[in-house]
Amino acid sequence: MHLVALGRSFVQNTHNLLDMPVNPTESEGDLYVVNRKTLLETLENELPKGTIKYSSKVVQIQDSDGFKSLHLADGTILKAKVLIGCDGVNSIVAKYLGLSEASSAGRPVVRSFVEFKNGHGLEPKLMLFFGKGVKFGVIPCDDHFIYWFYSFRLPQDKEIVEDRLKLKQHIMNTLGKVPDKIRSLIEETDAKNLEYAPIRFRHPWNLLWGNISKQNVCVAGDAFHPMTPDLAQGGCLALEDSIVLARVLAAALRGEPREDEQQRIQKGLENYSKERRWRSIDLVWSAYISGSIHIWDGAVLNFIRDRVLAKFLAGLFLKKAAFDCGKLT
Repeated sequence: MHLVALGRSFVQNTHNLLDMPVNPTESEGDLYVVNRKTLLETLENELPKGTIKYSSKVVQIQDSDGFKSLHLADGTILKAKVLIGCDGVNSIVAKYLGLSEASSAGRPVVRSFVEFKNGHGLEPKLMLFFGKGVKFGVIPCDDHFIYWFYSFRLPQDKEIVEDRLKLKQHIMNTLGKVPDKIRSLIEETDAKNLEYAPIRFRHPWNLLWGNISKQNVCVAGDAFHPMTPDLAQGGCLALEDSIVLARVLAAALRGEPREDEQQRIQKGLENYSKERRWRSIDLVWSAYISGSIHIWDGAVLNFIRDRVLAKFLAGLFLKKAAFDCGKLT
């Protein structure tokens, strides 16, 4: 096998939602809602059948005459010219490269979808509500489905996050002043459909000094740059990684026969690291700062955020998304 990419399962939700432009602006461009499951299934369908092997836990990575041997829990051994770790925030490949574990951002996030069979009646706009330690966002996905998220400071009562009914009630109690139609989203959400997760990210200095690649191994996606969700750019950043990776590896594998292929691969992955390092540091740090500012509490801090930084924060979404990583070929 020429290349092995380790990735996480993408069975996240069952709704086949349509893409929808959100907050269109003539000067900056549009934001689009893309269903993760649908996107990844579309990408998978472009591959030959049997390319992807599911439920494959890697227990060991070894060098083998310039190749990498992957020992799986079921006894299978895969041999690869190139190993790409896109196996999420707890990446085994990132650990192999010596990158530090992702750190806690000090706050969790709750996410969910709500279906309105007769239509929700909301405009296709991203709506954000924040203050007093919480950040609440609502995004219409189509005429019937709405995605919402709620980020907040971790409560001292741990039972709140362990019991979905208590978690829903906690959100209702801390929602603050929002329109009744927005509040009804939480009320209409089945507590069983609440997805709770701590927010984690990789410190920028670890991305600056750490190994993104080594020999014929590299990382991409959350294995490379886990980040807070505040700019909604995590998946986009992973897609950028894939385009740059495909470009450098295609050049390496199609190089002159007289050149050493292993050296070409290593040089290609080094170029990938150089090209993606600063972009990743920028987004990881910007998302963290943005999220931290949004949940500020206190009269002075709130005044600075709402009166001084409001325009800056509003522009971050489109500014950071407006990036051209080049063509695939």
